[in-house]
Amino acid sequence: MRSGYKVLFGVLLGVSFAAGQATAQFKNGSQATELKLPELSQQGTVTQVIGLTNITIDYHRPLAAGREVLGKAVPYGKVWRAGANENTTMSFSDDVSIEGKPLAAGVYGLHMIPDKEQWTIIFSKNSTSWGSFSYDEKEDALRVVVKPKSDESFETLTYTFDDVKPDSAEATLRWEKVAVPFRVSVDVKAITLKSIKNQLRSTGGFTWAGYDEAANWCLDNNYNLEEALTWEETSIQNEDRFENWETKSRILLAMGKPDEAVKALAIAMQKASAIQLYSYARGIQRGGDAKRAFELYPQVSKKDPNHWISHLAQARLESNAGNFPAATQDMKLAIAGAPTATKPFLEPLLGKLETKTDINK
Repeated sequence: MRSGYKVLFGVLLGVSFAAGQATAQFKNGSQATELKLPELSQQGTVTQVIGLTNITIDYHRPLAAGREVLGKAVPYGKVWRAGANENTTMSFSDDVSIEGKPLAAGVYGLHMIPDKEQWTIIFSKNSTSWGSFSYDEKEDALRVVVKPKSDESFETLTYTFDDVKPDSAEATLRWEKVAVPFRVSVDVKAITLKSIKNQLRSTGGFTWAGYDEAANWCLDNNYNLEEALTWEETSIQNEDRFENWETKSRILLAMGKPDEAVKALAIAMQKASAIQLYSYARGIQRGGDAKRAFELYPQVSKKDPNHWISHLAQARLESNAGNFPAATQDMKLAIAGAPTATKPFLEPLLGKLETKTDINK
């Protein structure tokens, strides 16, 4: 009786004897019902992070195994489990959009209706059933229609994330020589801002760096600048530093307040250490404003004339002026005083100066 039950169970799940070796667990076409045994359609997961949002597809991977799958073993025009065995699921840690249509955060049963010219992608609120046998359209959270594409041959059903962008990616089903992509988009800025505010309520909100990092993210994304300025002022209240005053100056500049930005930057320069001032000037130089960088390098020595970084700043100034003997001497002093881990980065610069090559180019 038990073996007959298993065969019947296999038939009810759409497993024919002819296709048994491709989809069933046992050679007679049946499935195990009492024991946990290796499955022919093995489980797989694929995850993509977009911004801070985790997107995961959890599915079982049937083999083509010589069958004509799409349009035959998987009929056109009928709801399909988009994998094998229990529900294929797709989960989102935050709200997303699928092909431009909103979908709330959560775990969904993923079903599809394949056809030659178009596929319907279905996100069901029921994610815990076996296959699509108990699928109910009333439980749909979202349906979208997409176009299939020709693809290289895939023996095993495979999901991938392709064409990944800062705020979206294409989730793609691949099997045989067909690819079925659908775009998942995320409002990265809104989700990140919400996350930042939550993090600032925890340990990140008790330091100058947490608020400075939050403000820097807003500045980099030209987003929420008014609150970013408030966060930077809180950072300064927590600890008065070069970094947060320099960030404040850039926020003010982005907000169209150049006079206030100049004042904030002047305070930052006063608070900067020799290393901070050199690093700031070097960043400006790399950014293409060599004139401003060479106005700042002389101030490094005023902070601490005996510091190795001051000798490096002087070497850049002398190299720019074509005074290679003096630049070489300062570079040797910089190497002598630099930390061990930094010396290998300075030694090639010394080699350039010894051949009268400008280290600023």
